[in-house]
Amino acid sequence: MSMAQYGSLLLLSDDEREELTRWAQSRTLPAGDVFRARLILALADGRSYREIEDQLHTSAPTIARWRQRFEKHRIAGLNPRHKGSRPRVVTPAAQARIVRRTLQKPPDGSTYWTCRKLAKALGVSKSTVQRVWAQAQLRPHRLDRYMASDDPELEAKAADIIGLYLNPPQHAAVFCVDEKTAIQALDRLDPVLPLSPGRAERHGFEYYRKGTLSLYAALDVKSGKVTGKTARRHTSAEFIDFLRGIVQQTKGAREIHILLDNLSAHKTKTAEEFLQQNPRVRFHFTPTYSSWLNQVELWFAKIQRDVIDRGVFTSVADLARKLQRYIRAYEKSARPFRWTYTDPKRRIRTNQITGTAH
Repeated sequence: MSMAQYGSLLLLSDDEREELTRWAQSRTLPAGDVFRARLILALADGRSYREIEDQLHTSAPTIARWRQRFEKHRIAGLNPRHKGSRPRVVTPAAQARIVRRTLQKPPDGSTYWTCRKLAKALGVSKSTVQRVWAQAQLRPHRLDRYMASDDPELEAKAADIIGLYLNPPQHAAVFCVDEKTAIQALDRLDPVLPLSPGRAERHGFEYYRKGTLSLYAALDVKSGKVTGKTARRHTSAEFIDFLRGIVQQTKGAREIHILLDNLSAHKTKTAEEFLQQNPRVRFHFTPTYSSWLNQVELWFAKIQRDVIDRGVFTSVADLARKLQRYIRAYEKSARPFRWTYTDPKRRIRTNQITGTAH
């Protein structure tokens, strides 16, 4: 190309300029189309190659190549000629080989395969392994845990509890009761560094243990409100004393249904005497290893996140005061938990409300 051609002005028709301007300003077209439109418009505006190189971060040979194609074919010449390589296809045999090895343990003593480790072992690319894993929905790095109940009356007890959530008896109060034990009052050795732009709140690793306490909580299934009490010790006597408080504040209910887990403190002789003294009260026990059926566990998880995990407590009394303050504030905006089935086909038919003793 001569120097005259190198520096000459590129002429555009009105239609071409309008079309290229639309390309250059587009946010949906491929980046290559936008780049080539801006390059041709810059040439048409009389900008030098050096200016275009700096503005578009390109090179003189690239500018010359697209100018030559545009002058020969106009806008049609801006279409890329390289359509990309053919998509790689993994044969069914190779896919089965990758899946089979993924389901086996690595020979080096590690517990799961990484895509690079498996690719090296099988002599394929890591991208191939990733595509096969995605297609087969395999995620070796993930680990889920489960707890299986061995209670022979699992379904009957679950139906009893779910029935209280979905269809409680008229003129009855339903409470989910449990205790959160051994809550530590931890005071940080170093000052807390507050939240700031670009930096999370930071706590020092070292702390003082000021003691522990237990939190008894009763969640009213109908309103979502929580009644709480803190205690230095976790005993059956403290538990029964907490239940007496619930009965005292629920005088208008004909029946009081209390959902509990299978903790030994809930099944003592003192608990039996309490039931005899309060015929309105019925205990409903969750199946073994199924405390997730008790809605108060959801609230315990919430107070753990909101108060306990990041709290700084100078004493056990300070911990108790902050827990009670949270309970009082929660009462103002409390809402009942909505108990639903994610898969209606697995719905358990609720039984007639009976209640269990021990």
